[in-house]
Amino acid sequence: MKSEGHPDYHFITVVMTDGTEYQTRSTYGKEGDRLVLDIDSKSHPAWTGGDGKMLDRGGRVSRFKDKFKGFV
Repeated sequence: MKSEGHPDYHFITVVMTDGTEYQTRSTYGKEGDRLVLDIDSKSHPAWTGGDGKMLDRGGRVSRFKDKFKGFV
């Protein structure tokens, strides 16, 4: 196998949105780089169940509910 066929796998520091940091191995950047996240599982509504509610406005969800409202 060719030696240049694999990317460099090294340690980087990941910075979460709340400022906490941890080290992990990655192919991102170079040794010692910092990856600062804009969103993560601690702050994004998709994981926290926050204000990010699904807006339908008479679309797929409404049609699904109408189609199967007497099913159960």
